[in-house]
Amino acid sequence: MSERRDLELIASLVPPRSRVLDLGCGNGALLALLRDQRDCYGYGVELDDAKVLECVQRGVNVLQRNLEEGLAIFEDNSFDVVLQLDTLQHIRNTEQMLRETVRVGRTGIVSFPNFAHWPNRLRVLGGRMPVTKALPYQWFDTPNIRVGTFADFDVLAHKNGLRVTEAFGLDNGRAVRRWPNLVAPTAVFKFERG
Repeated sequence: MSERRDLELIASLVPPRSRVLDLGCGNGALLALLRDQRDCYGYGVELDDAKVLECVQRGVNVLQRNLEEGLAIFEDNSFDVVLQLDTLQHIRNTEQMLRETVRVGRTGIVSFPNFAHWPNRLRVLGGRMPVTKALPYQWFDTPNIRVGTFADFDVLAHKNGLRVTEAFGLDNGRAVRRWPNLVAPTAVFKFERG
């Protein structure tokens, strides 16, 4: 989630003046954009030393923390929006993290590589794991613990009592609403407690 248009599209889902928690915030670019263009305030959570430093250099509030430890340091309803962009596929307990997301925030926004994107399907049909811009690692050196599809998230959300309020695919800064499970490399969902 590094391209400017992608960030702007995600930012448009966040109401102005929101309190935002960005889990796996990377270099803080999205939080800086939300601060500068939507008058939002919040924190990022990031583990990587270099990315934490980039956040500090951007003037973004950041906590260095492993998300596998959960969100117990945050009180209920501490934030309006909790972001998890390209983060869920790296976390072992995805369901717990989604429940924690709506505990500490009113709304959650997640994105993840859509494994059902048609080039991925072709690659698997040919007997190989896909390597793409959204899934840039070989199977043996990937930081991803799991892969998911656009269609799978609805099932996961329903199972965990979440209500999806917006869903679309993302392709080079463009929202894909027609056949997103097939034609979009990235899935995006906005949700809240059911």
